[in-house]
Amino acid sequence: MSVRKFPRPGRLLLLATALVALGPGALAAVPSSLPSPQGGLNILVVGLDTRRGVTDAEKKAYRLGGKECDCTDVVMLVHVSAGNDRVSVVALPRDSLTEFPAGHQDRRTGAVHPTHAAKINGAWTEGGPSYTIDRVEAMTKTTVHRYLEVDFRRFMDSVNQIDGGVPICTKEPLKDPFTGIDLAPGTTYVEGGEALQYVRSRRADGQMDFGRIRKQQKFVVNTFEKVRAELLQDPVKLTVFAATLRGRETVERGLSTTELVVLAARLRKLTPARTEFATVPVRDFATVPGAGSSVRWDTVKAEEVFERLRADQPLPPPDADPVSEIPQAEYRPAPGSSLLCG
Repeated sequence: MSVRKFPRPGRLLLLATALVALGPGALAAVPSSLPSPQGGLNILVVGLDTRRGVTDAEKKAYRLGGKECDCTDVVMLVHVSAGNDRVSVVALPRDSLTEFPAGHQDRRTGAVHPTHAAKINGAWTEGGPSYTIDRVEAMTKTTVHRYLEVDFRRFMDSVNQIDGGVPICTKEPLKDPFTGIDLAPGTTYVEGGEALQYVRSRRADGQMDFGRIRKQQKFVVNTFEKVRAELLQDPVKLTVFAATLRGRETVERGLSTTELVVLAARLRKLTPARTEFATVPVRDFATVPGAGSSVRWDTVKAEEVFERLRADQPLPPPDADPVSEIPQAEYRPAPGSSLLCG
């Protein structure tokens, strides 16, 4: 099943038409408020576990009938170097243990919370996008310049804008009864619904959320390569893709459609070899009152990671001896070229 949703006509189509008229070099010259900080651009990307706009047929076909958490299932801090010649993506596990300070107001109930332990994915639940930005900045000591959130509906619709789908590959069979994904070894091109099944899968390979993060990283780099190789050559398709991904919500520091188009233009020469992907260093699991089963960071190594981002430098290499008590969570940055499907 493939459902395509296109944004309403108007300024979007005017922009796309103008880009076509101006020619291939026009993307880089589009007026935009996208900042260019001296220390590089930091974008917080989150994936929302919400089924708003998903049809009953899609829920059945793609195993989306479970209870939504109304939280961020995916949290990635994306650093674009000041020279636009390197991108570093650091995943923050959704169960990362943190503390929410006293005084913030719950957007659902209006209650003012005392200080309490929490998982990072609860920041969106309690306070929405602005509070999520605030808590990620506090945990990483890193400024977030722009924010992008994508729910199930937008994810599927965005992937469906890419002709032929996105390649995903696996060395072993991947069969997850929870999401319904069932892949033979090799490379498969997927559209929106199947892509969502893939990036949500965490029960088929024994790798838990850390395996799911690696699947998401593979999907990101393969999608980026398709966009760079194909959509950048077609400003209309690129603009529609950006608008679909971005959606219509107004959020604090939210990336606009134009800014996404400009970002794509800035990165048009960036190859997967100049990208790197990692999960924040993790120490162990912890069960904490108020937060439940959580993931504790290796604070020393994590600070080294974010210090490198703040200094606009590549991610640090892994330690010679793994320090995490969770084998699946071993910190090991990977170049994007190693995640590409052949």
